[in-house]
Amino acid sequence: MHIDETQLKNFILDSGLVSKKQIESAEKKAAEDRTSVGRALVTSGALSEDDLRRMQAYILGIPFVDLKGEKLDFDVLSLVPEPIARNHNIVAFKKTSDSLEVAMLDTADLTAIDFVKKKVGLRIQPRLTDNESMKWALLSYQKSLKAEFGDIIQKEATSLKMVKDGGDYAKESDLKKLAEDVPVVRIVDTLLKHAIIQDASDIHIEPEELQVLVRYRIDGILHDAMVLPKNTGPGIIARIKVLSNLKLDEKRVPQDGRFKIDSGDEKVSFRVSTLPTYYGEKVVMRLLREGAAGFSLDGLGFHGQGLEALHKAIKLTTGMILTTGPTGSGKTTTLYTVLDLVNTPDVNISTIEDPIEYQMKRVNQTQVRPEIGFSFANGLRALVRQDPDIIMVGEIRDNETASLAVNASLTGHLVLSTLHTNSAAGAIPRLLDMKVEPFLLVSTLDIVVGQRLIRKLGGGKEKYFLNKEELATLGAAVNLDRMLEILKEEDVIDKKITWEKVPFYKPKPDAESEDGYQGRIGIHEVLKVSEAVKNLIIKGEPSDAIEAEAKRAGMMTMVEDGIFKAVQGITSIEEVLRVISSE
Repeated sequence: MHIDETQLKNFILDSGLVSKKQIESAEKKAAEDRTSVGRALVTSGALSEDDLRRMQAYILGIPFVDLKGEKLDFDVLSLVPEPIARNHNIVAFKKTSDSLEVAMLDTADLTAIDFVKKKVGLRIQPRLTDNESMKWALLSYQKSLKAEFGDIIQKEATSLKMVKDGGDYAKESDLKKLAEDVPVVRIVDTLLKHAIIQDASDIHIEPEELQVLVRYRIDGILHDAMVLPKNTGPGIIARIKVLSNLKLDEKRVPQDGRFKIDSGDEKVSFRVSTLPTYYGEKVVMRLLREGAAGFSLDGLGFHGQGLEALHKAIKLTTGMILTTGPTGSGKTTTLYTVLDLVNTPDVNISTIEDPIEYQMKRVNQTQVRPEIGFSFANGLRALVRQDPDIIMVGEIRDNETASLAVNASLTGHLVLSTLHTNSAAGAIPRLLDMKVEPFLLVSTLDIVVGQRLIRKLGGGKEKYFLNKEELATLGAAVNLDRMLEILKEEDVIDKKITWEKVPFYKPKPDAESEDGYQGRIGIHEVLKVSEAVKNLIIKGEPSDAIEAEAKRAGMMTMVEDGIFKAVQGITSIEEVLRVISSE
């Protein structure tokens, strides 16, 4: 997008939006930074990004379109897949028999134009637009999908009324027939696709007295997705049971299953759990996106001394690395990320899991099957005879598995596993309770990671500073003097700054996030089992003493890491305290 600088400068002056003095100042700045006058004016705040785009559009003879508030046709919008639209800021908004008009923030993005042209086979007509229009169009994907899916589900639910309304399907043949009914198939397919697009981690289908409630867990928070007529319940449950190979006529006891679907470019596995309730069977499905490998430790939220300690630990050939935290805190994702880092051609990696959440190339993954007596302990016994270099045990649940994991690390293996404890230091007394001898533990345990997942702030965050009352509240959660030193040491704030000048951020709802949050990241504490910590373990000291020693050696606790990320503008103090206080 080449524009003559003199022409642009004259046009900006004629517009009256910028003074001659501002133009002259921008020319000097542009020469110093080797950029354009327009870009220099935007950087200085004299001109908005959108005003500059409108002028560029006029000079280039490219039409400018304002999409804000427009009702965009979903059939046209969906010609450009949402990931492409979001990554390249290109949306389709008008289609004729031989051409497609696309709104863009940068009409020089030839890669995006070429992709759309190949996909739709039409002549592409680029149009410039502004940031607000682009946000509106991207939000329209979600709104249109939600409306479309809602319409499909309501339509199919209505056609189900010819089926026995709320009837009792006792025979397996009746249930199988119901599960294959076209409206039921469409409802379930639509629910699953909608959940994937919404980036949900779980789907809850809950029968109530007069209706069926569907909820999605997004970024760790449950949201009502839709309410369905009561008569859809038996068919939906039967369809999910058929997909996951569960017994159709068994409604008295819980069942667990699994199935997989292809959604566009990704495969998604669904881990299914059914539970009998007063008004019928409740189903919860956990969404597991395959190919989730490729994360990095710093991308998960690790940094500083903790990241360095973890990188050193994974280079060792023996020892134990544990991740701890409640269900859904990202423990397994951390371990898979570590496995991805150590997964080289010269090592043999074997895992024993329940369930296998992500499939990884060149890793021998084994599924626990308790119903036939194949437990973590039995699986681990078999793994050590498979000549592994690295072993991952999905979870240490009992004394036998704990003992076998410790012995495996003693005999020349690097062992990775998870443990359900509230803190990193809490893992040590937990293992001692599992009858692991202290002298064996200090010989094997190298790193314990405690973690939680917190929601990240969206783009519309609002900066503020703490008053005295808010500082007092924060002081109840962390040692303020220590926290200030941590922030200064990692160069997050200036060395001379005081708490009154430390910035924090509040969520601000915008077009992309209704509550001001988008996505999640980990907060961690990485406990290195040093010589001093080993001495405390041998002496039988409690977890508080172990944590105090780790902090003295430089460990940042989870709440401190949360405040650290709040100062960086990644999250809010309220979100950190919500997650930590929910232990």
